[in-house]
Amino acid sequence: MRAISQDVHGTPEVLQEVVVPRPEPGLNQILVAVRAAGVNPTDWKHRSTGLFLDRLPLVLGWDVSGVVEAVGYGVTVFKPGDEVFGMLPYPNGVGSHAEYVTGPARAFAHKPADVDHVQAGALPLAALTAYQAIVDTAQVGPGQRVLVHAAAGGVGHLAVQIAKSRGAYVIGTASAAKHDFVRSLGADEVIDYRSVDFAEVVADVDMVLDTVSGDTRVRSLGVLRPGGILVSLLPGTDPDEPAKAAARGVRVETLLVEADHAGMNAVADLAGSGALRAHVEAVFPLAEAAKAHALGETDRTTGKIVLVVEGRSDREAAGEPAGI
Repeated sequence: MRAISQDVHGTPEVLQEVVVPRPEPGLNQILVAVRAAGVNPTDWKHRSTGLFLDRLPLVLGWDVSGVVEAVGYGVTVFKPGDEVFGMLPYPNGVGSHAEYVTGPARAFAHKPADVDHVQAGALPLAALTAYQAIVDTAQVGPGQRVLVHAAAGGVGHLAVQIAKSRGAYVIGTASAAKHDFVRSLGADEVIDYRSVDFAEVVADVDMVLDTVSGDTRVRSLGVLRPGGILVSLLPGTDPDEPAKAAARGVRVETLLVEADHAGMNAVADLAGSGALRAHVEAVFPLAEAAKAHALGETDRTTGKIVLVVEGRSDREAAGEPAGI
């Protein structure tokens, strides 16, 4: 099968298309013929620095949408031919930027019939991150006030929709050019972070979702009401943060996304009902993964970037083994 691999860390050019053996599903695993796979900031961070993974060569990718090709011993929830999507266990279960990938069956959910593979491939990692922050960690409910930083970003734009699905009043930060987009997601207020200090105009927030960290995380403590919670996706930089949080009577958590069967089923339900949809900025064929990384690293994209396994349907229709 074809896969996108790297032998060294570095710029997008280190990503190369290679031919490697097709994996076989192990105990409680499924083999998925990949149709689409999202590209996330963690992909280019691992490509350039190794981050949590120090092994090379490395095939990146955690998001996947595709069709079950085979199931391993013990799998009861999926059968060959099922359309599925999910997030491979982060970080060690990496490898979806390929024609086939194996993963634990319970890292996946059935893909809603009216959600295409590109849309489904864009959702898992970012949607699970937002869901685990808003629902599992903060337990946001109707009428609560939620501030989402970088509300037009990959996690942020999905977080706005998930918070709205919970009945929350949502405030987002974004550049002025993206305000209409963020409002279209359901945000009740949008703040231009380039011209307005959010800490001066926002108060009594029940939850802050911080996707930025640094000074944004520090200043976010001040907008929380007593009993509120700040959930950040990146480590903090202020050594005095625990004392400041305790003094204000607020909670601070740093979240690292986990593979989650129940969470993926919840994401599937939201997507199937139309309450959750990924904005796909660009789609690239698998062979152009380096271009996808280069675009993502500009920090100018809205929503998600997706790779697709091109040509598979034509080969399958002709009765040829896909991806060989």
